[in-house]
Amino acid sequence: MKHGGKALFGVAVTVFLLWFVFRDVDPAEVWANIVQGNFVLLFASVFVATFGFFIRAMRWKVLLAPIKPDTRLYSRFAAVSIGFMGNNVLPLRAGEFMRPYALSRLEPVTVSGAFGSLVVERFLDGIVLLLFLVVPVLLPGSPAADAFSGDRGSLLLRSGVVTVGLVLLALVSMAVMPQRFIKVVAWFARFLPKRVSEPLLGALESFLGPLAIMRDPKLLGLALAWTLFFWAWHAVSFWLAMLAFDIHTGFVSALFVTAAVGWGVALPSAPGFFGTFHVAASFALTAVYGVAGGQALAFAFGYHFGGWLPITLIGFYYAWKMGLSLGEVRSAEEREESEAAADGAQTAATV
Repeated sequence: MKHGGKALFGVAVTVFLLWFVFRDVDPAEVWANIVQGNFVLLFASVFVATFGFFIRAMRWKVLLAPIKPDTRLYSRFAAVSIGFMGNNVLPLRAGEFMRPYALSRLEPVTVSGAFGSLVVERFLDGIVLLLFLVVPVLLPGSPAADAFSGDRGSLLLRSGVVTVGLVLLALVSMAVMPQRFIKVVAWFARFLPKRVSEPLLGALESFLGPLAIMRDPKLLGLALAWTLFFWAWHAVSFWLAMLAFDIHTGFVSALFVTAAVGWGVALPSAPGFFGTFHVAASFALTAVYGVAGGQALAFAFGYHFGGWLPITLIGFYYAWKMGLSLGEVRSAEEREESEAAADGAQTAATV
């Protein structure tokens, strides 16, 4: 699918999901709940959420340690801000490339190396978010436990555990036996078109450096601790926003909603996670914790827009300060893809 088609697909998903969450809820009811919210608590929530990007930047130092142990906090925070700004306003999750590219402009690291560290980051995020889903389910008498007690709920939970387990197996294999893993992938890649197999192999080669963290128990433990702290901090921002809209289901429910949203926004959508954020938050609050639909959507829209705006403005500021243009980023991305394809062709030839 071409870039334009992917972008349109994301927009279509967003439109459908927004229609879905509003199908049984009156928008006027949602707006009434928003204007009646506690804006002091909402602003506190937004502040906590925005400070969370600073925590992300601090955690990134640990993830980058295998390739560059002494990156500056300023560089990491600027790159994080630019990356999330890109995801918030540009299609196709452009921020996923903008973040490592911005770091490569500020620090002597390669784009592919920085991008590889984000693969580890996503994996650690997945572990903690799965934990935040499981803990409420295991608590006796919890609404989450009741929601996942049926066959469909337990199947969904088991699927999440299996997915994280398979990703862990792949990452450990790459970290402990990198060359053997590359050879196995290269053997299977022979059955794919070269335009797919060569960039794939090149990308795998570039990930090997950052994945060294998987061989260092101390670094890995530190990265996991930072990840747990970050998501617990993020859950505090959710909890404050829930209180702002008179949702008193407890902090454990905020952990669950945080995890549901964290997994939900992984789905394709228009820029800014519009639709995916709202349907995940609405499902967690209404279907699991019994919150009224208008109240749940007031939280979803109030928190989402409140969190979307500050980091977008901060990201624009750093992009302007660096003189970073979208054309430059696209050219760099195409260059990286070409280099990855060339590296992949060389790898395939030697296997």
